[in-house]
Amino acid sequence: MTDHPIIIFMALLLIGYGAFSKLADKSMITAPMVFVTVGMIVGFLPLHIFEPEGPIAPSVKVLAELTLILVLFLDASGINKKALKQESNLPTRLLAIGLPLTMVLGTFFAIWIFPDEPLWKLVVMALILSPTDAALGVAVVTSKLVPQRIRQTINVESGLNDGIALPPILICFAILAGTEAVQGGTQYWLIFVVKQFLFGPIIGGLVGWLGGKLIDRTSEKEWMNHTFQQLAAISLSILAFAMAESVHGNGFIAAYFSGLFLAIRSKEIRHRIREFGEAGSQIMVLFIFLLFGLLLVPLSFPYWNVYTVLYALLSLTIIRMVPVVISLTGTDLSQHLKWFIAWFGPRGIASVLYLLMMVIQLGAKGYERIISVITLTVLLSIFLHGISAVPYSRWIGKLEGKKVD
Repeated sequence: MTDHPIIIFMALLLIGYGAFSKLADKSMITAPMVFVTVGMIVGFLPLHIFEPEGPIAPSVKVLAELTLILVLFLDASGINKKALKQESNLPTRLLAIGLPLTMVLGTFFAIWIFPDEPLWKLVVMALILSPTDAALGVAVVTSKLVPQRIRQTINVESGLNDGIALPPILICFAILAGTEAVQGGTQYWLIFVVKQFLFGPIIGGLVGWLGGKLIDRTSEKEWMNHTFQQLAAISLSILAFAMAESVHGNGFIAAYFSGLFLAIRSKEIRHRIREFGEAGSQIMVLFIFLLFGLLLVPLSFPYWNVYTVLYALLSLTIIRMVPVVISLTGTDLSQHLKWFIAWFGPRGIASVLYLLMMVIQLGAKGYERIISVITLTVLLSIFLHGISAVPYSRWIGKLEGKKVD
C-alpha cells in the first residue's frame, strides 16, 4: 500500500471530523460510521490513489493488534473493581454460557445457510463473529442513564470474550492449514489451551500490579514526570502482551488483566493514563475502520448476496441475543435489561483483527464467502449499533426512572 497518500488522507479526515466532533456527540452519528463511510466512498471510486500490495497488508494486522491491546488495557483499567466483585455473576454468565452458545448457534446457522462450504471454514467464521466490541456502542458504556452494573457487564464481556475466542480460532487455523500442530492430538491442544488461559491472566496481572506500584512509588518521590505517566498505558499493555505471547500465553487476555490489576492509587495519575491512552487508541481504532471501509468492503462487495445478508442479520440478532437472554435467565434483571445487554453485542476491532489473521495465514482464495460474511456483519454492526446506542440508552433510562434531558 502506498504510505503517504493514506497518511495524508487520514490526517485530513481526523481534522475534518474533529472540527464537528462535539456536534456529532449529540447525534446518532459516530466516528466509526463516518470513517467507514468515507473509506467505502474512496474505495469504490476509480481513483487508484490507494493501491494495496496484496489482499491485506501484514502491517495492518500489526496495527490492529496494537489497537486491540491498548483498548483492552484501557477498558479494564476503568472498571470499578469493588462493584465488579459484587456483580461478577452477570459477566461470568455471559462468558461461560452466552459466548459458547453463541459459537454453537453461529455454527449451526452457518451450516444451514451455507451447506456447500467445508465445516471448519464455517466454524472459524462463527468464532470470529462471536467477540463483541463495546467501543461501537460507546454511548451505552458511558451513559449515566444506563445502570452502572449493566455498563460494566457489557464492558467486561467485550474485554474478555475476544481473548477467550482466540484459542479455538487458532486451532481452526491450524486445521484448515493442515499444519504439523494438528498431528499433536488432544494432548497438544489441551496444553495449548491451558497455557493460553493460565499464563495470560497471571502475566498480565503481575505486569499491571508491579507496573502500577512502580509508577505510584516513583511519582510519589517526584522521580517520574507527567509525560511518562501518560505513556504507561502503552508500555504496560504492550509489555503484558509480549511477555504472555513469548511463553505461548494469550497476549490479549494478558493486556486486559494488566489493566484490571493496575495498582495505581492516585486518581490523578489514573486520569492522565486514561486520557492519553484513549486519545491514542481512538486514532488507531479510527484508522482501522478507515482501512476496513477502504479495502475490505470493496473486496467483499462482489460476494454479497441474500444468504450473506441473512447470516449477517442473524449474527447480530438471534445468534447473539438468544444465548445472552438464556445465560441471564435466573438473575434479578428485568426483561428489558436482558434484551438491552443482548442487543449491544457489536462486532468490531476483534473480528476485523481475526479476519486479517485468517487472510494472512490462510490466504483469501477459497475464503471469499467467509470474508464477505464477516465484513458485512461488522459493517452492519457499525451502523445499527451506532445509531441505536443513544435512543436505546435514553429509553432504558426512562424505564429505570432516571431523569432524561
